[in-house]
Amino acid sequence: MTIATDPTLHDRLAALAERQIAAGESVGAVAADPVNVPMIRHWTAAMGDANPVYTDPAAAEASTHGGIVAPPAMIQVWTMPGVNGRARQGATPVDGVLAMLDENGYTGVVATNCEQTYHRYVRPGERLVPATRLTALAGPKKTALGEGYFVTWNVAWYSGEEQVAEMLFRVLKFRPRTRRDRGGGGEPAAGREPYPLRPAVNRDTAFFWEGAARGELRIQRCTACGELRHPPGPVCPSCRSTDRGYAVASGEGEVYSYVVHHNPPVPGRRTPFVVAVVQLPEGVRIVGNVVDCPPSEVGIGMPLRVTYRQMDDDLILPMWAPREP
Repeated sequence: MTIATDPTLHDRLAALAERQIAAGESVGAVAADPVNVPMIRHWTAAMGDANPVYTDPAAAEASTHGGIVAPPAMIQVWTMPGVNGRARQGATPVDGVLAMLDENGYTGVVATNCEQTYHRYVRPGERLVPATRLTALAGPKKTALGEGYFVTWNVAWYSGEEQVAEMLFRVLKFRPRTRRDRGGGGEPAAGREPYPLRPAVNRDTAFFWEGAARGELRIQRCTACGELRHPPGPVCPSCRSTDRGYAVASGEGEVYSYVVHHNPPVPGRRTPFVVAVVQLPEGVRIVGNVVDCPPSEVGIGMPLRVTYRQMDDDLILPMWAPREP
């Protein structure tokens, strides 16, 4: 749904996007480090990928690859600049559009699409180069998160002159809703500011959020074969049944892996904060924030217990706090 907005801002955004799209592909800096085995080991350990062609020289030599290759899904890792490397990486055609949206109150961001295509495996020693082009700006749109613009760009990765992979990436840059927005005009509605990063609730996930509101950590269970799975989905990956129910988990777990988020700023959150993959004794993993302890104290294997936080008048989120072993 397209909605009315500041025509001056909209025209300026459209004009900037048109110029950047016409500019085409902007080549970035060569990766700071070549594709390398230590980073591959770290990545496969964190992701639980045990394919030996990524880390075992003997297995890799015996395979059709004839040597170690990097997991294709790592493609973005090799050229991510990090907080201190952005100046070195150089500006992209997307930066100006995102900056203009930020300056005009569209400070919320959520990724909506990520589609990667791999043309071949990359090998240790190759130094990749990213090239970015802006492809579309759509909006303003009215969404559940607030009024926003969808920004789409493509990144291609080159080894020398050869393109080895490419990615379509789309984000929604939105203006976080306020109590006044939710109240429908006039005076602000009573209660807390609406939490800007609201989860998607549909037929597959409603049971989970209903459980969180009741203080229950619900895990989807196939009623045909009994397998537990998370995140929820419409079809059992084991037996392909569409019959599903849920089990209530114990609420305990441990840190399987984690990141400490420093940048960019996230609406509704104060940085730094910890996002962890939590291993449950029921056999599934769930993503959540670790709270009630400094980020520096979080570590792999840390025992956790679930806790529930009221984010606004309507939303309760399960989070994770330290527990005694």
